[in-house]
Amino acid sequence: MRNLNEDTITQAVIERFSRTPDPRLKEILTSLIQHLHAFARETKLTEAEWFKGIDFLTRTGHMCDDKRQEFILLSDTLGLSMLVVAQNNKKPAGCTESTVFGPFYVEGAPHYDQGEDVANGAQGEPCIVRGTVRGLGGEPVPHATIEVWQADADGNYDVQYAHLAHAQARGVLKSGLDGKFHFKSIRAEAYPIPTDGPVGEMLRASKNHPWRPAHLHFMIKADGYETLITHVFRDGDQYLDSDAVFGVRQSLVKDWVKQPDGTYLLEYDFVLNPEK
Repeated sequence: MRNLNEDTITQAVIERFSRTPDPRLKEILTSLIQHLHAFARETKLTEAEWFKGIDFLTRTGHMCDDKRQEFILLSDTLGLSMLVVAQNNKKPAGCTESTVFGPFYVEGAPHYDQGEDVANGAQGEPCIVRGTVRGLGGEPVPHATIEVWQADADGNYDVQYAHLAHAQARGVLKSGLDGKFHFKSIRAEAYPIPTDGPVGEMLRASKNHPWRPAHLHFMIKADGYETLITHVFRDGDQYLDSDAVFGVRQSLVKDWVKQPDGTYLLEYDFVLNPEK
C-alpha cells in the first residue's frame, strides 16, 4: 500500500485489520479506526494538537497507580462511563439503578459485622445506614456481600492520604437472613474530584467544575443476582444537577435525616435483578 492520502488511508487501515480472528475485537477496531479518522478530518486536527493529545494521554497514564485511576476519572468526566453503564445495565422497573464505579474503589477492604462502624476514625458527622436487600419479586436476599466506600468530611477518600495506615470509611459486610443490614459511618459530603492531574487541566480549560454531590458508594453481590454497583446521593445537595461525572439518578437520591441525638440516619432498600 503506497501513496496513500487523506482520502484513501482509512480504508487501507481497516483492510490491514480485516484478518483479526476475534469477531468482536475486529468490530471494535474497525469502528474505532473509522471514528478516529473521522474526528481528525472533522476537526482538521493539526500535528501540534495531535502531539498535545498524545502528551495528555501519556500524563493521564502516569497519574494511575493502585490507589488512583486517572483514566477512569477521564472517562467519568467525559460521560463515557455513565453511557457504558446505561447501555449495560438495562433492568426491569423496580430494580435499583446502577451508576459509575468511580476511581477510588480498592479491593481488600476490612470486613465488619452488622452494626459496626466502617468509618474507623474518618472525620465526619456520625450516621447510621440501614436497609434491606431484596430481589425483584420482593424476596429478601440473605448473605449478600455489601461493599461500601465514601469520602470523609474533607472530601478525601482514605487512599488519598499517604500517611494513613488503615482503611477508613470503607468496608464489607453481609446482609442477614432477612436481607437486612445496618452499619455506622459518617454523613456523606460533596467533594471535588482530583484536579491535580490532566483531567483537572481539562476541566479548568473547559470552565467545568470538579464537584460531585454527596454520596455513599455500594457494590452488592449475591448468588443468583446481577452485581449492583451504585451510589446513594444526599438529597438537597447543590451539585445534584451538575455532577462532574453525570452519575445522578433521581431514584438514588435520599435524605440523611438528623436524629434527636445529633446523628444522621440513612435508610435505603436495594432491589437486585435476577441473573438471566
